Order: sequence, then structure tokens, then C-alpha cells
Amino acid sequence: MASISTLGIGSGLDLSTILDNLETAEKASLTPISTQQTAYTAKLSAYGTLKSALTTFQTANTTLNNADLFTATSATSSTSAFSATTSGSVVAGKYTISVTQLAQAQTLTSAVQTSNTTALGDTSASSRTMTIALKDGSSKDITLTSDQTSLTGMRDAINSADAGVTATIIKVGDGSYRLSLTSSETGSDNAVTSISVSGDDTLQGIVGYDASASSNVMTESVAAQNAKLTVNNVEIENSSNTIDDALEGITLNLNDTTTSNQTLTIAKDTTKAESAIKSWVDAYNTLLDQFDTLTKYTAVDVGADSQDSSNGALLGDSTLRSIQTQLKSMLTNAQSSSTYKTLAQIGITTDPSTGQLETDDDKLETALSSDPDGVKEMIVGDGKTTGITTTIATNLTSWLSSTGIVQAATDGVSKTLNDLTDQYNTMSTRIDNMVARYKTQFTALDVLMSSLNQTSSYLTQQFDTSSSSTSTTSSS
Repeated sequence: MASISTLGIGSGLDLSTILDNLETAEKASLTPISTQQTAYTAKLSAYGTLKSALTTFQTANTTLNNADLFTATSATSSTSAFSATTSGSVVAGKYTISVTQLAQAQTLTSAVQTSNTTALGDTSASSRTMTIALKDGSSKDITLTSDQTSLTGMRDAINSADAGVTATIIKVGDGSYRLSLTSSETGSDNAVTSISVSGDDTLQGIVGYDASASSNVMTESVAAQNAKLTVNNVEIENSSNTIDDALEGITLNLNDTTTSNQTLTIAKDTTKAESAIKSWVDAYNTLLDQFDTLTKYTAVDVGADSQDSSNGALLGDSTLRSIQTQLKSMLTNAQSSSTYKTLAQIGITTDPSTGQLETDDDKLETALSSDPDGVKEMIVGDGKTTGITTTIATNLTSWLSSTGIVQAATDGVSKTLNDLTDQYNTMSTRIDNMVARYKTQFTALDVLMSSLNQTSSYLTQQFDTSSSSTSTTSSS
């Protein structure tokens, strides 16, 4: 008997629709799981957003948590011949400075050569070594092949050797080239004392140099020299034009010599601390905005079956609520030894309706100008256990660590998602198996009904034939 290819043909019943309805009814049990998966996936993403927002605020907090901000100074020069930068704690004051000589690097120049690519060394030499020695006692041996004895070849070999000099080629005219070697550092101690070539007398006669000799094939076109200056009539000599070890906390940058005494003024600079505080306030408010987005709540009509779809993924979340509450409590420093113990005292107040911080610029500037140490004591504290930014920094580090509450919450959501996935897959497989079993049973029913219908038709036909034959016989 032929198999039934379409459910219901054999039985006359709409078995396909019945099977579809059964499958739909069973799969409805997957909807609650799918809904939970969607919610927890959104929550997992929200924890990532929370971590990112906290990290951004941590950057601003780290910047402000720097005691040097509150002792910052600025340097002003009366001339363009020198400038200065300050760092750390520098006492305000004035310095009289006179620059008589700038530091410069030595430059050696070869005699003119007619080509920059033609080999200049002894072609019969099997090998040759160029040795460059500096006044500070260092030296470098550079092995040259026969094709490295041209000006170009020597330039490349020297620059690759880190020998304390930089080589260049100067074209002084058509068919006229010179090799130029300039010390990598300024100052007399960084000058070249000798250049010798062993194994190739011909090349030695082109690039040889001895600072103690009366004449050389390489000439000193620029002499090495140290910077010379006086600060408050105290003579200073340095190998560099950037001098960071003469005045504590002050780096001098020499640009030119002076014809007379000039003045360097060091003054308190509250703008750095003010800028850092304002940036910190902005970062804190941005963090609160992110909190509001993640915990957004939209009221729904009484009797509604679900919350509004625009609600934040971390609405009612204990981890976020704990962080928000703790942050708010850290905006004071009752342990401060200064007169400042709250941000409001320096012009930073809290909007009671939003929790956002607001800054009174005039009050902040006054506090920083009149008592920067007091403001520092409240904000930074001892940098270990006290101070608003110090306390916040400690907590942020804890919250964002691999064992912190944000990671713990993330791991918990991830585990729940994995459990829901396993649950969904198990239930989906059970439903698929059940539907397959129903289909097998319906198919068997269809085949049986088809067979019975065919048997019924056959018997009916036989009865009808027999009855017709009996009627014909009786008529005869």
C-alpha cells in the first residue's frame, strides 16, 4: 500500500493543522525563557556600559588626585632668549638670568669628492674597520665592505651603527660632495676625538680625524661647546640647552644669548587645579547621566502586564544603586585637617533634584587663591586613606577589579544567561521530539484510516455487486 505523503489525505482529517497547532501551543512555553534571555542580555550589555562609564570617571579622578596641582606654578620670561617650565612644588620668586653661550654639537666635514656613490677605499683591502671615538670615552667599531666606502655607503653604515654621530652628505656643487658628521648630542663632552680606519690607508686619508693633531683631512666646521649662563650671578655650564638640574623643579630652555640680564618670574598658578576640578565635576555629572539612563523608569497604566520597553536595563539593580549611594557619601571629607570639609565650601554644590554638581567659579577661584593647601587637604588628603578623590580612587579600583562588584554582577548575569540557554535548548529539543512523535503517530493514523477507507470501499463495492447480481437473477 502506498505511503501517505500529505497528512490528512488518507483520513480526511486536517492533521497538518492539528499538528501545527500542537507545535505552536508547546512552543509558547519557550516565550518566557526568550523574554528572560532578552532582559539578561540587555543587562549584560548595561554592565559593560557601567564599567566603561566608571573607567572614564576614574581617569578624571586620577588627574585631580594629584597634590602637585595645588602647588602648581607658572614661569614667565622677560625675553624670548629663554623659557622655562615648572613641576612639583616650586617656590614663587624671581631669577636674574644672563645667557652668554648656547650649547652646540660638533660637526666634522670631509674634503670635496667628485661622486657620492663611487667607492673611495683601497680595492685591494680585504676588510676595513672605521672606529669613531668620543670625548666621553665611548667608541664604536664599524666594519665596512668594499662597496661601503663611497660617501653614501659610509653614511648609511655610520647611521646604522649608533656611533654617537649622524652622517649626512652635502652637495656643494655639481660633481662636488662632502661627508658631514654631526654629534648626536650637544656639548663638548660629546665631541668626536678621533676617526680611524684600520686596514685601508686610502680611506683613512679621506675620513681620518684626530682632535689632538694640528691638521686633519676631516675639518671641524662647527666646534662643540657647552651652554654658559648665570642665574642670580651664579655661573652655570651645561652640555645641553635644556637644563633641568640647575634649579629644583624648573627646566630652562635656552634659545639664544642675551645682551643683558633678563628676568624669570615664577608665580602661583591656580588654573591647573581649577581646570582639573571642573573637569572632575563634568565627569561626575556625566557618570550620573549614565546612571539615570541605565535606571530609567517610565510609569505604565494600572493593570498593565509589563513595564515600559524604554526602561533602563539596570532599573532597580542593587550593584548600581550601591555604587551611586557610596559615591554620593564620598563627596565630603570630615577628616580633613583644614577648614574645608565639604565641596560646597569651595563653590561646588549639589542640585537636590538631580544630584548633579554645580560650580560657582568665583568662589572656587577665591578658595584656590587664598588657601590652596586647605583645598588640597580636603580633596587629595594624605593620598593614601584620606581625601575625597583618594577615597573615590580606592573604591573605583575595588569596584572595577577582576574580583569587584561590577565583575561579580557581570559573571552572575552571564551564568544566568548560560542556564537559560541550556534550559531553552533542552525544552526546544523536547518539543521537537514530541512534534516528531505526533507526526509519526498522525502518519500511522492516516495510513490506517486510508487502509480502512479502501477496505470499506472494496466491501461496499462487493456488496453492491452481489446485490445487483441477486436482483438480476430474481427478475429472470
